Amino acid sequence: MRVWQPGSYMTRQRGAEVDDWSWKQTVRRVTTLARLTKPYKLRTALALLSLLAATATGLAPPYLAGMAVNRGIEEGDTHALVLLVIAFLAAGILNWLAGYAQTYFTGWTGERILADLRNLLFRHLQRLSLGFYERNRAGVIISRLTNDVEAIDQLVTDGVTTLVQSTLTLFGTAVILFILDWRLALATLVVLPFLFVATAVFRIRATRAYNAVRVKLAMVTATLAEDIAGMRVVQSFNRELQQERQFRRVNDEYRQSNQQTVVLNGLYFPFVDFLSSVAIAIVLGFGGYLFFNDEILIGTLFAFMLYLSNFFDPVQQLSQLYNTFLSAVAALDKIMDVMDEEPEVQDRQRARELPRINGHVRFDNVRFGYGQTGPEVLHGIDLDVPPGTTVALVGHTGAGKSTIAKLLARFYDPREGAITIDDIDLRDVSQRSLRQQLGIVPQEGFLFAGTVRDNIAFGKHDATPAEVVAAAQTVGAHEFIMRLENGYETEVQERGSRLSLGQRQLVAFARALLADPRILILDEATSSVDIGTERKIEQALHLLLSDRTAFVIAHRLSTIRNADVIVVLEDGRIVEMGTHDELMARRGLYLSLYGDWAAEVA
Repeated sequence: MRVWQPGSYMTRQRGAEVDDWSWKQTVRRVTTLARLTKPYKLRTALALLSLLAATATGLAPPYLAGMAVNRGIEEGDTHALVLLVIAFLAAGILNWLAGYAQTYFTGWTGERILADLRNLLFRHLQRLSLGFYERNRAGVIISRLTNDVEAIDQLVTDGVTTLVQSTLTLFGTAVILFILDWRLALATLVVLPFLFVATAVFRIRATRAYNAVRVKLAMVTATLAEDIAGMRVVQSFNRELQQERQFRRVNDEYRQSNQQTVVLNGLYFPFVDFLSSVAIAIVLGFGGYLFFNDEILIGTLFAFMLYLSNFFDPVQQLSQLYNTFLSAVAALDKIMDVMDEEPEVQDRQRARELPRINGHVRFDNVRFGYGQTGPEVLHGIDLDVPPGTTVALVGHTGAGKSTIAKLLARFYDPREGAITIDDIDLRDVSQRSLRQQLGIVPQEGFLFAGTVRDNIAFGKHDATPAEVVAAAQTVGAHEFIMRLENGYETEVQERGSRLSLGQRQLVAFARALLADPRILILDEATSSVDIGTERKIEQALHLLLSDRTAFVIAHRLSTIRNADVIVVLEDGRIVEMGTHDELMARRGLYLSLYGDWAAEVA
């Protein structure tokens, strides 16, 4: 391993490679964004044409003004003055029309590109495996779809136009300045080295500052999302003051990052204005000298002054655009980091559709750990579950119960061994066809903003109203739904906040039943309901579980006792297996767990 030495060739070479990679990556990111214009080729072309027209008509007025002074006013040619004034007004009108067309077509195309980008990002997020969401905060992911896309909006709708127009104006003005008087043009070059040095320093400092702004903004969004979602917990534990301090700290870090960009802008842009004043002073002095010696016409000097102002305006606009560009590239970089994420669980190229299954599930020496290098949490699980069997998974927290359920739903793939359904390896079938025949009811039934009917029919979008009602009646949810102000059309609000935990869980059971899964997974599905609600669920469970293979993770005594087979897990291993009576007679770990559960009920 080489030791880093300041100023060494190795360091300089490595720095150059990193910088070169960074710019290559930036070009690749921007090129990816540019590909989104493909469906809108005509509008993009019209935007470019109108942009060129606006730039050309914008360069004409100073030249026409100079000619009006030289030919019209100085020579007293009224006819020429009138024609030049008309030409001046015509250039203004054409510039106005071209500017409107350019703004319209650029905005039309830009907004559609950004809408496509949001849709593309959201579609990609839905493809990513569960592990991605367990590693990343929800607020940070939301920031990618909102704050970062908004930052790109400024570049796409305004930045590209400014880049092209200012660049053409800058070079066009430089050429015209040399055409008008090459001596004055060369005199103004004195300020350019100072401008180039200031711009280079500003670029380096601003790049770091705007990258920091994107990171801190994502943290603000993430903190807000967590605090708002957990407001009940915050208020329950009187944590308002502490959470306010935490948010103040995150917000201050974001403010400090923004303050760095403000300081940089405050130093750079006034300096460019100063250089512009210096250049104008040079032209006034040297141009006055040339005029007094009859080496330049006053109209030419007047036009030169106007063009010189046009020369520094694009420089400032391009420098300001660089801020927008940095912010947008930093945002695009964050977005593309998400787009570069690949699902950890992917369908094979020739993955087949899983036919309607009987529900014979087998775990064959399954070993698993989270992440590629994470510790192993399941150690050689062997389990054979015949069709229509209800399996209860029990054990202490962290024993591996929920992990088995996640593997069965193929949210993860095992490191070793295989999981089969009807002797078909889950890795050989598409995830979509597998989950179409799975029903999962988690510990807390997640409801989406919408009506009760919409949430029950979530897993079967084409369900009829009669089917929705039948599913609710089966699980005992119909009575409380009818007591709501609008029955099945009642809005449950975000996460079903208008309903109690037990009511949400009943809706989740109805949703799973309506989807008619061949394999049902209940992950602590009755732990958040009261005794009365549990009795309603118990009455429906035998209907819900009949003719289906079911994996039940539970600690309620009634659910465990009624299972066909109970699997006792400890530290990722199966230590006992059998019926309730068999395990009680064995007097092992299950007896100890059962005693703890019985004490809780008592």
